Amino acid sequence: MTNLEEKTIHSEELFSGKVISLHLQDVELPNGKQAKREIIKHPGAVAILAITDDHKIVMVEQYRKALERTIVEIPAGKLEKGEEPAACALRELEEETGYECKSLELVTSFYTSPGFADEIVHVFLAKGLTKKENSAALDEDEFVNLEELTLDEAKQYISEQKIYDAKTIFAVQYIQLQEALKHK
Repeated sequence: MTNLEEKTIHSEELFSGKVISLHLQDVELPNGKQAKREIIKHPGAVAILAITDDHKIVMVEQYRKALERTIVEIPAGKLEKGEEPAACALRELEEETGYECKSLELVTSFYTSPGFADEIVHVFLAKGLTKKENSAALDEDEFVNLEELTLDEAKQYISEQKIYDAKTIFAVQYIQLQEALKHK
């Protein structure tokens, strides 16, 4: 087995923003040669697969500037410094949808783009939803439309590229797999 570790020789922060920072690293490769790596540091995020009592998936439509378009996604948000993922999931669910839940369960966590970023997303399943009368407000720069989709509608949105991000496609496929396992 070859050792695949790249040892960091030097790291320089090129940019530090509100959400991410960009680092340029000089690394020593397993063969002794050197290379440069551009690494984005991210605090991590949560995504919430919220299911209503009538089996609809709670989604938000939101404009994504990087894509120059709107897409439909499961609710999600960035972890605040020191915040536990489950607490963040409850907060984001309420802020983006107005719902609170009786049950919150971690489904999985995954890295979004490990070739250049350390962002990890923790995906939670939320059930036992109730609409809060006075829910927390969205962030001042956040605007969303709430949608509740059946599994078939969500699959149709994927084929139409209305749902077009990995975390939401994962969530829809997770539900589809759970449904298939129930009927086995």
